[in-house]
Amino acid sequence: MTLSQKNRESQPAQETLIGRRGRLLGAKSQLFYDEPVHLVRGEGVWLHDADGRKYLDAYNNVAHVGHCHPHVVEALYRQASLLNTHTRYLHTAILDYVERLTATFDASLTTAILTCTGSEANDIALRMAQAASGQMGIIATDATYHGNTTAVSQLSTRMPPVGGRAPYVRLVPAPDSFRHPEAMADGRAFGDAVREAIASLARDGIGLSGMILCPMLANEGFPTLPGGFFDDAISAVREAGGLIISDEVQPGFGRTGSHFWGHQRAGFVPDIVTMGKPMGNGHPVAAVVTTTKILATFRDAFRYFNTFGGNPVSCAVANAVLDVLEDEALVANARDVGAYALDRLRPLADRHAFIGEVRGAGLFFGAELVRDRETREPAPDTAGRVINAMRDRGVLMGKTGIHGNVLKIRPPMPFSRDNADLLIDTLGQVLDEVAGASA
Repeated sequence: MTLSQKNRESQPAQETLIGRRGRLLGAKSQLFYDEPVHLVRGEGVWLHDADGRKYLDAYNNVAHVGHCHPHVVEALYRQASLLNTHTRYLHTAILDYVERLTATFDASLTTAILTCTGSEANDIALRMAQAASGQMGIIATDATYHGNTTAVSQLSTRMPPVGGRAPYVRLVPAPDSFRHPEAMADGRAFGDAVREAIASLARDGIGLSGMILCPMLANEGFPTLPGGFFDDAISAVREAGGLIISDEVQPGFGRTGSHFWGHQRAGFVPDIVTMGKPMGNGHPVAAVVTTTKILATFRDAFRYFNTFGGNPVSCAVANAVLDVLEDEALVANARDVGAYALDRLRPLADRHAFIGEVRGAGLFFGAELVRDRETREPAPDTAGRVINAMRDRGVLMGKTGIHGNVLKIRPPMPFSRDNADLLIDTLGQVLDEVAGASA
């Protein structure tokens, strides 16, 4: 009898899957929904659980071009059957992919490092900014998330670092288009906050390396941003010798519908761009894109190597994702279906006073829920009830935002108008029930 067989026989006969997970992965290993979903299969925009129930996936940007897309699966299988190794051997797959990837950016952004996760990519981006500026100070918003390495976890406020935040980190207030629309008018208030953060670093004898932001402010609740909103803050950072890092893990690869990258939609050219989840459609591949000069400076300052980053299989998968985005016109689909879904979502705000604001772009949209539209008090508990009721009806979505009260709808890119109808019709029923229960 093997050790694993002995361990299995020693388990309680009726141990639940959740109990087994807690025992093996830790009691606080996070799960979605009050009643977690046991998924066993995915196809396109659909997920299937162990009981054979089908769910409309309105949440996952990981399966960017659809769960288990056959072209992506075939590319993975074909390359894995031929060769997989690291980048200290020559192979053309990484070169072909980086050429194709960087062609989607401004002409200044021509080089890349491939990694396995967005966290790794953001960790490298911070070090690039340090190498290029010769300084350590970094600015982010106070409601952001950029990953879970030691360095980037310093930027998260949801789980403060053990021992306190590093002295070189400054967090500025996240913009709130619903509660403070006057501060959203031209980005001046945000720029002033960034200037104060730069001055605070200087007072402590810490120079500025840069500012990192998601150009859609996705984790901040994707507030409605006017054109040029970031311009003043970016000018302040560059005047102080810092670099701009654009985290494209959520808005990238065409999700906003209008542009391939979120920073293009926001109207600025960053110095460094990071990307992750959607890049490999579920396969762990990520990247940092930057200028030739910044990358050369980074290579001089840090001896960096990633065994799995940029391996031939990952590059084949990432290249196949670009194929599907192009061949199936999925960026245009995000623009069309996203606009259609928002048009259908807005009337629900007229029907329910607890919907404070409907917002979004492309296939990233949602609504902020409040206890009272006049006081604008956030209602995260209502948002929690809504997403759990949607799960019970076979639609998966999430919540996010400064107060955890923004419904987050971010489906795979092949999401159709029919899918949007099912989503909004179901959401309307759930909101009616929530309103009735609160009456």
